[in-house]
Amino acid sequence: MTGVRMDKWLWAARFFKTRARAARACELGRIESNGKQAKAAREVRAGDMLQVKNDGGDFQVEVLALSEMRGPAAVARTLYRETEASRELRLKLAEERKAMPHFEGFREGKPSKRDRRKIDWLRGRG
Repeated sequence: MTGVRMDKWLWAARFFKTRARAARACELGRIESNGKQAKAAREVRAGDMLQVKNDGGDFQVEVLALSEMRGPAAVARTLYRETEASRELRLKLAEERKAMPHFEGFREGKPSKRDRRKIDWLRGRG
């Protein structure tokens, strides 16, 4: 096998849940192959350097093997090798996200009975 479609490989390597999402990411310019934007039909070959931007973060990977079939996660990890710089940056950003405070959005309408009790307790009336 000399090459595999970009969307098939991204799906098989488990960067995206569906081939349609992988193809959409290619359309939106979130996938780069050897420094150039990649279309879904572009062929991936062993040795290519890919930059993948998805919900999990930004990955810079080297293609080690090709596959058209999606398999277990352990097999998918053998298809590529992430660069050290990419891994360190991703982990650093994940730590920053964890350190940021999480605020619950405001609810519409009046507070529930439970919310009212919390408000009263915070104001010192409970």
